[in-house]
Amino acid sequence: MKAVLDAGAFVAVEKRDRRVGAMLRVLRDRRVPMWTSAAVVAQVWRDGRKQTLLAQVLDGVGVRALAVGEDKRSGELLAVTHTTDVIDAHLALLVEDGDHVLTSDRDDLERLLAARRIDAALVET
Repeated sequence: MKAVLDAGAFVAVEKRDRRVGAMLRVLRDRRVPMWTSAAVVAQVWRDGRKQTLLAQVLDGVGVRALAVGEDKRSGELLAVTHTTDVIDAHLALLVEDGDHVLTSDRDDLERLLAARRIDAALVET
């Protein structure tokens, strides 16, 4: 089991959301691997000098770039689900059965994961 974080989780960190901060601390303490998409990082990263809290959290999160083949798989997933967010599609490709997804975009990720027949827990951020 791993935790997969979307942009909403990182935005919550920057807003000092205590609930999300507590969730991330529990995941870290339990040594649950945390992952995100490089595109999610691009979505939230602006200035490391001003985003020190975000930088600290990212330090403990694996970041996966769009790999060869995932470009087409992402596009095909978007077509099947009639959604348009490439970042959400790539994030959905990182999720496996039993994972936890911290997201502020529950509806789209639910559709994307259902299309992949992935059974994961979606946690609102």
